[in-house]
Amino acid sequence: MDVFITGGTGFAGRNILRGLHTAGHRIHLLARNVHLPRTQEIAAQYEADVRGGNVLDAASLENVCAGVDAVIHLVGIIREVGNQTFENVHTRGTRNIVAATQQAGVKRFLHMSALGSRPNAVSRYHQSKWAAEEIVRQSGLDWTIFRPSIIYGPGDGFVNLFAKIIRRSPVVPIMGSGQSRFQPVPVEAVATAFVKALAEPRALGQIYDLCGQETLTLNEIVAQILAVMKRKRLTLHLPLAVARWPAAFLEFVFPRLLHKAPPLNRDQLSMLQEDNAGDAQPAKDLFGLKPASFREGIGKYVRRET
Repeated sequence: MDVFITGGTGFAGRNILRGLHTAGHRIHLLARNVHLPRTQEIAAQYEADVRGGNVLDAASLENVCAGVDAVIHLVGIIREVGNQTFENVHTRGTRNIVAATQQAGVKRFLHMSALGSRPNAVSRYHQSKWAAEEIVRQSGLDWTIFRPSIIYGPGDGFVNLFAKIIRRSPVVPIMGSGQSRFQPVPVEAVATAFVKALAEPRALGQIYDLCGQETLTLNEIVAQILAVMKRKRLTLHLPLAVARWPAAFLEFVFPRLLHKAPPLNRDQLSMLQEDNAGDAQPAKDLFGLKPASFREGIGKYVRRET
């Protein structure tokens, strides 16, 4: 099968590329700059055809989906900078990719959303993800939507962030009470679901939560990372009202002075205070997912880096 993929150079994307390549699919990769060494390296690794285009520029997407059998749309951000806003990237970007898919006459469309996406969500991140889902659901395509919880694995930006703090500081800050519940999912399980869904007719028109086998509070997640790293650290809970001040400051300073996305924003704080748990069973049953325990999963890569 010829598969066109957006966001293929990201953390989840690289694992999905690996799965597609292993399964024998022919890969067509969207890239804003086709000449970047990193893009070329990834393309060579998975024998991918690189096609230039930007999800924010509809004109650049003309013909990018030509000659393919399916589209996998993964592009997403967790921090904003410049025109890379949640509304632009998630909602407008999805609208443009859906239009390009329709223009090319391609029917199969797999979409990466996020657990917690819903009408009237607290965070703008989840609001924009829900709006993108609505575009996909109303597209007339043969769609499948995936809503992963926190995705972890080698190169992730969540577990590795805490691991970095643990290595460098005697204190680990936790925003809020740390009692919000999560179901971290290994990136391998996410990749398996996407690859198997391509040829699974029962997945058409369905939405799947992608979750790990355990429901853990943020406090428990940090405790398990500490246990795997065999470190002892003091955890310091920062009240949400207090944490919002430095987050607002970073949101102001980083884009204006450093032209980078801030390492922390108020939207992320809002999401950390919400439960992020779903129904993992339908995806497990259909795609044969057998995710490892969180501790076992992070032990495969965090321990080696301590």
